[in-house]
Amino acid sequence: MAGPGAFTVAHRPGILVLLLLLGSAYATGWWRLSRRARQLVPWWRPALTLAGLGCLALALLSPLDALAHRLFVAHMVQHMLLVAVAAPALLLADPLVALLWALPARARVRAGRLLVRGAPLRRIWRALTRVPVAWLGYALVLWLWHLPPAYDAALEDRLLHDLEHLAFFGSAVLFWWPVINPAPHVGRALHPGAGVVYLVLGALQSAGLGLLLAASPTVLYSSYTASRGLGRLSPLEDQALGGVVMWGLSAVIDMLAVMVLLYRFLTLEDQRLLPRAKGEDRRADSARLP
Repeated sequence: MAGPGAFTVAHRPGILVLLLLLGSAYATGWWRLSRRARQLVPWWRPALTLAGLGCLALALLSPLDALAHRLFVAHMVQHMLLVAVAAPALLLADPLVALLWALPARARVRAGRLLVRGAPLRRIWRALTRVPVAWLGYALVLWLWHLPPAYDAALEDRLLHDLEHLAFFGSAVLFWWPVINPAPHVGRALHPGAGVVYLVLGALQSAGLGLLLAASPTVLYSSYTASRGLGRLSPLEDQALGGVVMWGLSAVIDMLAVMVLLYRFLTLEDQRLLPRAKGEDRRADSARLP
């Protein structure tokens, strides 16, 4: 008998239509903007959009969604696709400008008024994406939804499961926003040095939850106690493997971002020190003149 996880693309046409509409709107907006600005859109932005939307489709519309009701490790892969891959990829694509340009001119003007400096929506978004709020919100969503009562309830109810996924993706967007700082730039871009600390702390709390799941001596979620896992994988082994996936995949993505920020930090330091070094060289040359 089909359970709550036995859904395919045919059962979730709304999500498929939404992803197709977003992809089409993004492509239309960048095409219009490129014609107006007489310059090509960097190829990596559409590529990241495709990757981000593809990860959302893989997490929500593929057989992975059904498998997540049988295997804890599949559920962790699904969650990591949402929070560690799709969210940062779509923010790096800087989608707002393209989506606005996909609208008719009158609608674009009205939408733009909602985002001007001082507008209520912009103030709310700025408050939500402040570093302490974004970090704490992401951590709370991650830990609270992995409490056994909340986790098991989500597996039993499709609507609650969708709400869980929306919470994961939304909190991940808020978490990555201060680091990537896409349009609209509601606040100052996080300094690369501060961004490194921010991401490392985020990686530590995520790794802590993953290690806790991997090291647990008992199966924490009753939804998987009757499952025989995959092949000879027991429910406890399945849970341990899922914890390792959460810890490892999240750490890989976070550390890649940290290396990028370290590179930017060192580049900024070189740019700051270069004028000083040139000034000292000029003074030294002047002192050697007769």
